[in-house]
Amino acid sequence: MTEPLELSTDVLVIGGGPAGTWAALRARRAGAEVVLVDKGYCGTSGATAPSGTGVWYVAPEEAAREQAKASREALGGHLADHRWMDRVLDRTYENMNLLADEGRYPFPVDPDTGQQIRTGLQGPEYMRRMRAWITRAGVRILDHSPALELLVDTDGQVRGATGYRRQDDRDYRITAGAVVVASGGCAFLSGALGTNVDTGDGALMAAEVGATFSGMEFANAYGIAAAGSTVTKTAYYGYATFFHADGRVLEGAGSSKGRSVIARTLLTEPVFAQLDRADPAVQRKMRAGQPNFFLQFDRRGINPFTDRFEVTMLAEGTVRGTGGIDLVDDTCATSVPGLFAAGDAATRERICGGFTGGGSHNAAWAMSSGSWAGTGAARFARGVVPVPTRELRPAGRAGLRPAGRATLEPATVLAAARDELIPVEKNLLRDGARLHAALDQLERLWADAARGLSASTGDERVRARQAAAITAVGRWIYHSALARTETRGMSKRADHPDLDPGQHHHILTGGLDTVWTRTGAVRNSALVAS
Repeated sequence: MTEPLELSTDVLVIGGGPAGTWAALRARRAGAEVVLVDKGYCGTSGATAPSGTGVWYVAPEEAAREQAKASREALGGHLADHRWMDRVLDRTYENMNLLADEGRYPFPVDPDTGQQIRTGLQGPEYMRRMRAWITRAGVRILDHSPALELLVDTDGQVRGATGYRRQDDRDYRITAGAVVVASGGCAFLSGALGTNVDTGDGALMAAEVGATFSGMEFANAYGIAAAGSTVTKTAYYGYATFFHADGRVLEGAGSSKGRSVIARTLLTEPVFAQLDRADPAVQRKMRAGQPNFFLQFDRRGINPFTDRFEVTMLAEGTVRGTGGIDLVDDTCATSVPGLFAAGDAATRERICGGFTGGGSHNAAWAMSSGSWAGTGAARFARGVVPVPTRELRPAGRAGLRPAGRATLEPATVLAAARDELIPVEKNLLRDGARLHAALDQLERLWADAARGLSASTGDERVRARQAAAITAVGRWIYHSALARTETRGMSKRADHPDLDPGQHHHILTGGLDTVWTRTGAVRNSALVAS
C-alpha cells in the first residue's frame, strides 16, 4: 500500500448521490472549497442513478401546495412538520428550475402547452448532469473512495474523515472545517437496485461521534419486484392484480396498501402479479418512464401486461423508510458540532412523517436537504480555527479497532445481521415477541463484533465497516420499533394494531454498546395545529 493521501478542505461531503452533489454545489456557491468522496463512482452509484424518479415539484400556488402537503399526512401518522414541508416545496421548485437552466437537464416538453414537464427525472441523466455541474463548479471528486471513520478534535467537533481509495490501494485522510454525511440509507445488502452502496456507513460514523437518530422504527420498507430481479418500482404495481399460486386472486393485496398481505402469503406459497389494470395509453407512458423496469421482462419473453409473473419483496430499509440522523436546525446540522446530514442518511420525518416510498418526497428531500446542509457546512467552516492534524482523533471502532482479539470475519457478521433484518416475518410483519427475539440476536452480534471484528486490507476494512453498520442500524430500528407500542405510519405492530393518540411523538435513539430511546415532540403538524 502506498503512502496515505493527505488533503485539507473547507467542506468534506461523504456520498455522491443527489443529496451529496447538491450539498457540494451549494457549499461551493457559498464560497467553500469542497472535496466529495463516493463509495462508488459519483454519477452512477446509489439508488437514484439507475432509475427514473418522480419529484415532489409543485407550483407555488396555495391550493396545490395544501393538497400536496395533505396527500400523505394520515399515511405518515401526522408526524410531518408543515413548516419543513413548505421549505422543501419551495427549495425543490427552485432547484428543479435551476437544474433545467444551469444544470442543462433536458426535461421533456408538454406538446399541448410547450412547457417543460419538471415533475420527474431520469436517474442516469440526472446524476450525469450533477457530476458535470459540480465538476464545473470546482468540486474535487474522489471516486471509489469509501469513508471509514470521522475525525474529531479535542472538543469533539467533527473535523474530517479517513477512508480508502480502492483503485490505487491507498488510504486517505481529509481534514475539513465541516462534514456533510450524504452517504444514503441502509438496505442491508438486500439486492434492491442501486442499494449495494447503502449499508448505513454514514449512520455508524455519526453514532461514533455521538449523533442522535429519529424515526428508525420507520425503516421497514419492502419493495415489490419480479422474482429474480432487483428492480423495485412498486408504483407500477399499483396497476397489478395479484394471484395465489393456483390462480385465485389474492384479495387485499396491493402496492400502496396490501403489501403485508403479499408478505404473509409469500411465507407459504409463491405470489404472482399481472399489470392488467394499465390501459394502452398508460402502458406506453410506463415504458417511456421506466425502461429498465421492462428490460427484465423483455429478456425473458414476458409481457407483464398480459402474462402473470412471480414476485418477491426486497428489503429497502431506510432507503425507502424515513428514519435517519436527527437534525437540530434549518441548516441540517446534527447534534454534533461540525457534522451535517442530508438525503437518506438524515431523517425524512420532517416532510413524510412515518411513511414514504420511492421518488417524489425522497427526491425532493435529497436536493433540498443537500442544499441546506452544503450551505450550512460552508458557513460553519468559515468560523473554524485550524488545528494540527496530530490533535485529531479517528473515531472509528467496530471493524477498525476491536476491543479484544480479532476473531470475527466480516462475512460472518453480515450474514447474521441480515438473517435478523431481511425476513419479512421479522421486520415487516412485526410483533413484540419476534422483535425481541431478533433484537436479542443483534445485541449479541454487536457485542461480538465490537470485541472481535477487524480486518487488515483496505477492501476487508470496507466490508467490516459495512457489517458493523448494518448491525448497528438494525439495533436502532428494533429498539425504536419496540418503543412505539402502536401502529403508526410504516411501523405496524400485530400486538398493537391501533394508532394510540398518546404516542403522537417521535422516537429518538442512539448509542453503540448501549442503545437508548426517548420521545421527541412533534412540531407544526396538522394535529398540533388543530
